[in-house]
Amino acid sequence: MSRFKSDFLRTLDERGFIHQISDEAGLDALFAKETVTAYIGYDPTASSLHVGHLTQIMMLHWMQQTGHQPISLMGGGTGMVGDPSFKEEARKLMTVDMIEDNITSLKHVFANYLDYDRKPNPALMINNADWLRPLNYLEFLRDVGRHFSVNRMLSFDSVKTRLDREQSLSFLEFNYMILQAYDFVELSQRYGCRLQMGGSDQWGNIINGIDLGHRMGTPQLYALTSPLLTTSSGAKMGKSASGAIWLNKDLLPVYDFWQYWRNTEDGDVVRFAKLFTTLPMDEIEKLSQLGGSEINEAKKILATEVTAILHGRQAAEEAAETARRTFEEGSLSDNLPSIDVPQAELEAGLGLLSLIVRAGLAASNGEARRHVQGGGVRINDEPVTDERMTVGDGQLMADGVIKLSLGKKKHILVRPS
Repeated sequence: MSRFKSDFLRTLDERGFIHQISDEAGLDALFAKETVTAYIGYDPTASSLHVGHLTQIMMLHWMQQTGHQPISLMGGGTGMVGDPSFKEEARKLMTVDMIEDNITSLKHVFANYLDYDRKPNPALMINNADWLRPLNYLEFLRDVGRHFSVNRMLSFDSVKTRLDREQSLSFLEFNYMILQAYDFVELSQRYGCRLQMGGSDQWGNIINGIDLGHRMGTPQLYALTSPLLTTSSGAKMGKSASGAIWLNKDLLPVYDFWQYWRNTEDGDVVRFAKLFTTLPMDEIEKLSQLGGSEINEAKKILATEVTAILHGRQAAEEAAETARRTFEEGSLSDNLPSIDVPQAELEAGLGLLSLIVRAGLAASNGEARRHVQGGGVRINDEPVTDERMTVGDGQLMADGVIKLSLGKKKHILVRPS
């Protein structure tokens, strides 16, 4: 029996999203009696988000599904400063054009999880540059800056970590905390926003906004954070050995995204199904009963459901079929990731190590060499042991491609162009 009365908090609770709430009873009562507007902030430092952002995106999704209004706040203003929280060094400064391009790209990702046309509670994507860029600095210091204690800001773990390591914290970054708090006040005044959500590392920043709102006369504001997510083995979500697991398919093929979830550790399958799919809880309960080799079927369901939300049901099922054909039948599929290599280069012959790097299966020739020496590399399903070999058009199969594999689950098709 859930301790929450509201559908939204009950859903978050049973699916494992809740780490901390500033006023649990008050927030639950608010959600139970009225439509609530809440937001999560994202600094557009890249053209895509990665898997590590999915927890918060799904929180916004469930908010809309339970009848409330989610806001994805784009940091077009704060992104020009950079969040110093738990960073070892200052972020590189970005231009306005770079930030705007990234925001445009990110909206395509959010549109897979949120409905911006839904009535009566459409999702909103708002840019904090709308109020931060026109700010008058002197007025801001007088009206907002006076409410902040430098002593208290220096006590935050995110700041202390940098200072304890004797790493520079610029005045620019120090201002980030004030700007982020001010965002909460602006959203409260403009859109009636009452709740900010985020990862547990953002707790101090969110509480700053609540305190500022209290001093500036807003209605009571609330904070809700989710646990920072790691796998059962302690690995951080969002990255694999081959790099970031991006949400944009132009940065990571749909098949690779599906395969990432297929490779989920046994102990994480049910937890990830609760967090990252919309499967009903009774179906997830059935998955939890699977053991032994049956857990692999649960992993396929997880991979297909997560992929379907982001890339569409058809693309997800095509990725699942590609995996089935590749691993169960040993056949090729056009949906496997591929690289194009000029015909002239294939005729001349490519060094194996450089081809492995070019295919994205290793970051350097040294890493590629270790893969070959370890027996993990295959050409057209045949093991390769000679790191000095060349790969050329003589290895093209009847399909007109060369299949380059690393281990059992990473395959790249080399296509002549």
